[in-house]
Amino acid sequence: MITTFFRSLRNIVPLFLLFFTLCRSVWAQTAVETAGATSVSAATAAHAKPIGIASPSATVDDKKSAHLAASVGPRPEVVNRQALEQRAGPDACKLLVRSQPSAARVWIDGAFVGSAPMLLVVPPGKYKVELRGARSQYAVQLVDLLPRETREVALTLVIRYPTRATVR
Repeated sequence: MITTFFRSLRNIVPLFLLFFTLCRSVWAQTAVETAGATSVSAATAAHAKPIGIASPSATVDDKKSAHLAASVGPRPEVVNRQALEQRAGPDACKLLVRSQPSAARVWIDGAFVGSAPMLLVVPPGKYKVELRGARSQYAVQLVDLLPRETREVALTLVIRYPTRATVR
């Protein structure tokens, strides 16, 4: 029985040594890669510029911040819509904008004013009304408003670019 044990052990030992050798080579490879990465990182860090950290006491007058400033006021569409309403005056016109599908972004003369459906109070004149959908959908109409006129603009959005191509 003992001889059978040693014979089976004699077959297993070379496999064990092979496994152990492979594990050691993998470990050595990992150690070499880590050392290389660390030395490259260290060399890069030695030549890097120091990171400047803004202190809370620094004011805008001292130096210009490299960071984007968070907007403090109202959103741009609110500002654009208010600018139209302020210019409206006593002969103000009303422009009701609807879209199919709904919730299209509304642009008046290139300025974003909100999402459809919406009612705008604008001064009399000519306007380019653009609607832009979420999936490259688009619609445009030129509108000419007379003093104290109310107009509804209902546009159906169409896809600007083809969704399929046929090769013959």
